[in-house]
Amino acid sequence: MPKKNPAPTAATPLEGERPSKSQLKREMHELQQLGETLIAMKPGERARFALSDDLERAIDETARITSREARRRHMQYVGKLMRKEDLPAIQAEFEAIQQEQLKRDHSFHRLEKWRDRLIDEGASAIDQFMQAYPDADRQTLRQLVRNIQREREQQKPPVSARKLFKYLRDSAGV
Repeated sequence: MPKKNPAPTAATPLEGERPSKSQLKREMHELQQLGETLIAMKPGERARFALSDDLERAIDETARITSREARRRHMQYVGKLMRKEDLPAIQAEFEAIQQEQLKRDHSFHRLEKWRDRLIDEGASAIDQFMQAYPDADRQTLRQLVRNIQREREQQKPPVSARKLFKYLRDSAGV
């Protein structure tokens, strides 16, 4: 039976030791991946990060590079610039963005359940939704639910179900 590789030891070298060449390469690739993640973001999202001017210019420059090899070299440059950045602050901002996304996903799932309940239960679910969200318009909800039921009977695409979800999202303020 072949021997399994031992679990990796601590990633940071002991005091007085230099990191191995492989470890340095792994760290550089991680920084390049972080740079690619920043490049893939929209400028408005990227504005949340406290990035240096050099890194901002390098990220903007990436859009005009079409050659595969030139892009590879440029990503190495971005990784080099990332070493000078405040990585804990960037990581904290990524975590904040992930938390916001999780909250948004949870809200959407909750609204999808409301939509399904409204369609299946009808008037009783509308009353419960109105108690939870008093600013919603009861008449609009009833009309959308009736339209959904009519579309189902006629086997049409769920256009009104999408409208209902959008209305629920607006009513809930998500």
